[in-house]
Amino acid sequence: MNYELFMGEALAEARQAAARGAPAVGAIAVMNEAMVARGSNRVEEAKDPTAHAVIAALREAARKLGTPNLSDVTIFTTVEPCAMCVGAMLECDAAALVFAVPNPVDGAAGSVVQLAQHAGLARRLNVVSGIRREEAEELAVAMDGLPSGA
Repeated sequence: MNYELFMGEALAEARQAAARGAPAVGAIAVMNEAMVARGSNRVEEAKDPTAHAVIAALREAARKLGTPNLSDVTIFTTVEPCAMCVGAMLECDAAALVFAVPNPVDGAAGSVVQLAQHAGLARRLNVVSGIRREEAEELAVAMDGLPSGA
């Protein structure tokens, strides 16, 4: 899988979010080497605390694929997801998570808590981190710090 290419698409989503004045977080869903969904943080715009980028990408992927089971889907996101987003990925049985920047505030794939690969859970995500990290960090710095809402 071309991690660099797909993270570039997530970064493009993050830039679009930043241009709207939203936190610079973007996510895409990939299945069989094809992008099937995209999302960005829209918490403030939607007045919805669950409108994180990863949740948006999961919802769109499930709708487009016609199933809540996303076992062949990899999520690419610019920022390590929170517990809500990782929990949603586990619930839909997503295959993997790829993120650019660790989230020291509420990251749930190892930075603050390890929900993505927790031994006590029935499901686990394959996790890859650090893909195009410098670009994601530069975007976060331009937006005055690491955004939440992955």
